Amino acid sequence: MLHRRTVGDMMTKEVLTLRPSTPLREAAALLDANDIVAAPVLDDDGAPVGVVSASDVLRHETGTPEPQGQNGTDEHAWSKARARTAGALMSSPVFTARADWTIPRAARELRSRHVKQLPVVGDDDLLTGIVTRSDLLDAFIRSDAEIRGEVEQDVLVRILDLAEGTVAVEVREGVVTLRGHVPAPRLVPVVVGLCQGVDGVVDVDAHLSTAPAG
Repeated sequence: MLHRRTVGDMMTKEVLTLRPSTPLREAAALLDANDIVAAPVLDDDGAPVGVVSASDVLRHETGTPEPQGQNGTDEHAWSKARARTAGALMSSPVFTARADWTIPRAARELRSRHVKQLPVVGDDDLLTGIVTRSDLLDAFIRSDAEIRGEVEQDVLVRILDLAEGTVAVEVREGVVTLRGHVPAPRLVPVVVGLCQGVDGVVDVDAHLSTAPAG
């Protein structure tokens, strides 16, 4: 079976965190000094209870309330604009991910929740890392050499048990071209499907016969 990278593979494990009582000026300075766009806010046990983002801080510093409807009422929005601590400013409830989630699942969650990062929690709901949209994008930006190696060794040899050289593999800008032969016609869509499942593959162009080249 192919190894599909998970949130646990892509997440950042060393995470800058805040406490609800962290002064807002300190939180802003930490975000700026570490060049990050958001930080989870943890309770005393280490469980995420919210997220403070750079955009939250910017709205606060400029006196601009959060748009009505995104996170509650006008009163709630103005309350965040008057915040003095991370706990008062943070977006809550916090949406989290699990380390064993697939990359597509995490990407769908980011999109549906309209957020740019997800704190990652374990079975105890305590923070274990954080994953961002750019982290997930990195999963699909792989060199052609990496993709070719996985197709040749994992798909063709290890999974399908084809002899090396039976199918020639070429990869250019994520497009996999296959030339050669397979033992049976039913294997052609199997080969294509497995190659499409390799992280980073954009498309598969298969030129496969079902008899050895004469």
